[in-house]
Amino acid sequence: MVTDAAEPRRVARIRIPEPGRRVVVRYLLPSGQATDALGELVSADAHTVVVDGKRGIERIAVTDIVAAKPVPPPPPPRNPRG
Repeated sequence: MVTDAAEPRRVARIRIPEPGRRVVVRYLLPSGQATDALGELVSADAHTVVVDGKRGIERIAVTDIVAAKPVPPPPPPRNPRG
């Protein structure tokens, strides 16, 4: 990631839940817009967090994360109408 020296980027300490939990991770795209990754936390280290969700595997740079928290399991599927 390239940053402007006139605008240093602050990296907040975000507490990442332990792998194996269902999580939501809010992170910044290169455009500066925020988006969420929702799914199982596969792994996390000092540089990258990996989430497996409906959009597939998402590898997120720790420096792009603005929030993360565990979330409850998804609700059971609804019965079809009819």
